[in-house]
Amino acid sequence: LLARAAEAARTLNYTGTIVYQHGFIVESSRIVHVNEGGDEQEKLVNLDGPAREVIRAKGEVRCYYPDAKLVRIEPRTFRNAFPALSPQQQESLARYYTVKAGEPARVAGIDAQSWRFEPKDGLRYGHEFWTDPATGLLLKARTLSERGEVVEQFAFSDLAIGAPIDRDAARPTWASAPANWQVRQMKMGAKESVDTGWVVMKPPPGFVKIMEGRRDLGDRPDALAQIVFSDGLVAVSVFIEQRGGAQRFVGRARQGGINQYSIKQDDYIITALGEAPAEAVRMMATSVTRR
Repeated sequence: LLARAAEAARTLNYTGTIVYQHGFIVESSRIVHVNEGGDEQEKLVNLDGPAREVIRAKGEVRCYYPDAKLVRIEPRTFRNAFPALSPQQQESLARYYTVKAGEPARVAGIDAQSWRFEPKDGLRYGHEFWTDPATGLLLKARTLSERGEVVEQFAFSDLAIGAPIDRDAARPTWASAPANWQVRQMKMGAKESVDTGWVVMKPPPGFVKIMEGRRDLGDRPDALAQIVFSDGLVAVSVFIEQRGGAQRFVGRARQGGINQYSIKQDDYIITALGEAPAEAVRMMATSVTRR
């Protein structure tokens, strides 16, 4: 099921409208995906909110912000965009979740089959996917909290699969570096691959470190250490900040499906934050120690 959905997202030609819901936020985007002889290119254009165009091709992602006259270029990360599933996501789902077939439902006019992935522990959220029986393409994806609440959801509202698509439809509207625009090349630089001197002793099973580095905090260079963990589906960030003049929140907090847990440790505030159950972020925050 997972391999077929991932293969369909990479190899099929399709175009449609994707609706994204997160809490009270609802956004829609137009997607065009073309694969010609293994050469894959994808274009995603915001239909509401600030103007943005995202081009994924040749191992990189280019984000165009015409209002700000800005282009951001970054490597394509392990987590692919909907409706794709990366190898890490497939492995995580197969290992840490129990799969159950759900009720059929119509998505974007297609009779879809639903699949529910229930976590085998209380340290990650559940997921529900709707796929096209004919092609295997992922039509709808929903993340569910431990209470069964919808944390976030992606779904096609209209979709055309396999129709002839002119490759130019997936090309950027602007040049690679438009005149009078800023171009920012985002790379995994030194600050994002350094040993911070801190370690998380008890990450939940399946969560592995994918990034460690330091960031500036206001006018204080390198004042914030950050370690990011992922189980292939979601990421949890751990921040270690030296206590300054401002009083920082300590304890539990929740906004939608994002849980936060902060504690004081000597002269530092340690915070774990991410789309994971409260116990998972608490486990991370309370197990941070000096290396």
